Amino acid sequence: MPGGRAFRRPACHIVKSPLDNNLFYRKVVDSVLPRRPQRDDRTAPQTNRQPESERTRLSLIDDSDVLDLLRRGPTTSTAVARVLGVSRQAAHARLRALVESGRVVREGVARATRYRLPAAERWERNFPLSGLAEDRVLQQMVSEDAAMGRLTGEAEGLVAYVVTELVNNAIDHSSGNQVTVSAEQRGTLLLIEIEDDGVGAFAHVRDALGLPSELAAIQEISKGKTTTAPEHHTGEGLFFTSKAVDFFRLASGAQAWIVDNRREDMAVVAVEPPRQGTLAGVEIDLSDVRSLATLFDEYTQDYAFAKTRTVVRLFAIGVRFVSRSEAKRLLHGLDRFREVVLDFRGVEGVGQGFADEVFRVWAGVHPAVSLEPVNMNETVAFMVERARRREG
Repeated sequence: MPGGRAFRRPACHIVKSPLDNNLFYRKVVDSVLPRRPQRDDRTAPQTNRQPESERTRLSLIDDSDVLDLLRRGPTTSTAVARVLGVSRQAAHARLRALVESGRVVREGVARATRYRLPAAERWERNFPLSGLAEDRVLQQMVSEDAAMGRLTGEAEGLVAYVVTELVNNAIDHSSGNQVTVSAEQRGTLLLIEIEDDGVGAFAHVRDALGLPSELAAIQEISKGKTTTAPEHHTGEGLFFTSKAVDFFRLASGAQAWIVDNRREDMAVVAVEPPRQGTLAGVEIDLSDVRSLATLFDEYTQDYAFAKTRTVVRLFAIGVRFVSRSEAKRLLHGLDRFREVVLDFRGVEGVGQGFADEVFRVWAGVHPAVSLEPVNMNETVAFMVERARRREG
């Protein structure tokens, strides 16, 4: 493949500082990777303490977690230990094993030691947006990039869908001058980036829909069916793209929307410094490609996009929801769907006003829409059930 730059995982594209000193990076990792509890051998009875064998230490860390971190950029054993909640010795042992297997490269010595993934060839091209057709970009990728040209079956169809949808968004909505498209394969992992120099996706949606903030724009985009040009678009492209790939990131302005389908997690994180334009990055595991037909079937009824999964914790800062205004902000636009799944993962509690507004008032006004709350703790479930009984 032509091109000389190393692939930029979306998070690393935004923040260049080393991983172990990067507070923003740690914030991203904490939001998409479950933190493991730190081992503390000091709490164990001294009479029972035994030296921990290398085999035991290695069993504490999963290779995929370490490789996930390295896909975001070079790092140290100290940073790996901190993020995964294990000892530095255990992290170092796992990294050494990955180096010996050829899956990881070690650079530097002593305190300057860094670990990274092996270099991979990268395809990258710049396209002027004026008069650009998204299928032209896809055809050029396939003809010039050997890895793209070898794709078949589900993988070929998924990549074609993702590339054309993201490029089309840049063409129609960015108001920019050019778009940069890149692709790189690392083993079975395919990484694709589409970056434009326009006004920014979140700012564009905020201004077009008269929303109060870019966070509100992310909230609307995450629901699906949100478009600033309904005569040309359905608003489904970004929604389905975010569900179809293993990892999706949309960064613009001072914020980034992250969807990690491997962990069934979603987050909004700060971007420092704020960026111009929009960067969309995806990761696709070619050994386990998601079926587009299955995805469309899950979210459609009678060939119409009828279902969306709204992650409630995107709609507030914190883990508690109290007010009716929070509920109204969450529910805005959801009357366009027949079925709405409200995911309360990570929410510690809801107030009476919030629950009443969602499950009694709004549900009563929109009886044709099915509300399905999931992943509730006992406190949240109690308030939801209480509101529903009042409805009855």
